Amino acid sequence: MAEPMEISSSSGSLNLQSIRSRMNDLSEIHNSNKNDVGTEALSSDSEKLLKDCSFHFQGKVKQIIEEYSDVGFLGIEDLDKYLAYLKEELNQVEAESAKISNEIEDLSRNHIEESNMLEDNLEGLECALDSIASQEREEEDPCFDSSMNGENQLNLLDANEGQKFEILELESQIEKNNLILKSLQDLDSTFRRLDALEQIEDALTGLKVIGFDGNCIRLSLQTYIPKVEGVLCQNMSEDISEPSEMNHELLVEIVDGIMEVKNVEMFPNDVYIGDIVDTAKSFRQLFSNLVAPEIRSSLEWLVGKVQDRIILSTLRRFAVKSTNKSRHCFEYLERDETIIAHLAGGLDAFIKVSQGWPLSKSPLKLLSVKSSDHHSRGISLSLLCKVEEMANSLDMNIRLNLSTFVDAVEKLLLEQMRLELRFANSIPNSQEIFSQDLAGIKPLYDIQIGNNPGKLACYCSL
Repeated sequence: MAEPMEISSSSGSLNLQSIRSRMNDLSEIHNSNKNDVGTEALSSDSEKLLKDCSFHFQGKVKQIIEEYSDVGFLGIEDLDKYLAYLKEELNQVEAESAKISNEIEDLSRNHIEESNMLEDNLEGLECALDSIASQEREEEDPCFDSSMNGENQLNLLDANEGQKFEILELESQIEKNNLILKSLQDLDSTFRRLDALEQIEDALTGLKVIGFDGNCIRLSLQTYIPKVEGVLCQNMSEDISEPSEMNHELLVEIVDGIMEVKNVEMFPNDVYIGDIVDTAKSFRQLFSNLVAPEIRSSLEWLVGKVQDRIILSTLRRFAVKSTNKSRHCFEYLERDETIIAHLAGGLDAFIKVSQGWPLSKSPLKLLSVKSSDHHSRGISLSLLCKVEEMANSLDMNIRLNLSTFVDAVEKLLLEQMRLELRFANSIPNSQEIFSQDLAGIKPLYDIQIGNNPGKLACYCSL
């Protein structure tokens, strides 16, 4: 009987050593993960992941460019659809990134709790192993009291069975924690990949959140200005460089609990956005009849419209500035979307800028021609109205370019004045009548028709 007991004791000691060895291995793995021993490997993985993200995103951008290779020929509505498609793609990635970020936070919190529990269990297991080892040493001690009664031996066996069951539970918990650790590493890799994609997309869209304080969001807005080509850029001064981008900051105040716009400030305040802000404030009322998934965030809508306004305003100011001449002077009234052309002879031509100009092929419209000083007030209203009607009937290509359109308006004015002058010369005693009625009025232009020189503005006062 002594020999089997010795074998059993040796086998038990071997099992305890094996369990203790496994426990030490798990402790080392746990401490290694906790202390971030593999920082260099993670750094290498991060670089590889960023490269993979860049290649993936380049492929995505290439695919979009191939699908919309004719974007330069799209109209303003098609451009809006194209921008909406890109924003939808960005929103999907942001939603997926936010979802995965929340999952990572939950799993990280669970991992911390499980890690603390694992440490406690490992400590308990170590105490249990020490207790079992101590009991084995007592059994092997020659002074061990061999007269222990059967009841004490039964209690010892029950204790050993309980400890073995606890060990099995701990091993199962360790396996579970290892699976959680692997899931966390996979999710962290995915999150870093999405974060890299988001940074690239932020760089392309030009929008970045630089501050969030309570109900106020501070946004950095970088707007890329497209090039104007074709008829629109004819006669523009080459000394003035066309802007390529504009940088602004938006301070957006939102309503408590929801991403709805309450107030907006822009720095620098060089573009009028008051009407856009007013529309954004009533966004929920305007779209209350739409189905819930179709309702866009007023903040998203606001940013898109502000960028569109910055592009159009910048291009219009550039067109006005580069078209200024010694004979013509222009100014742009942004709120009214109107250009005032100051012509020679004290006349002002008010030109309405069509929506989308100069990006879209929408023609300019002559609203009116008015006298800006007393020297030009002798021109008849009927002549000005006729010039306005004829100007708005000119060829589309003429009305697309600001300089060409104003030159055409001035030419029409001169032609109509010549016609009135001829009509005046055909009336008997007209020279004497004009001399008496218009004495002291400074003429606009000196025009000689046949052998009868005359002052054009004076004769046009009929």
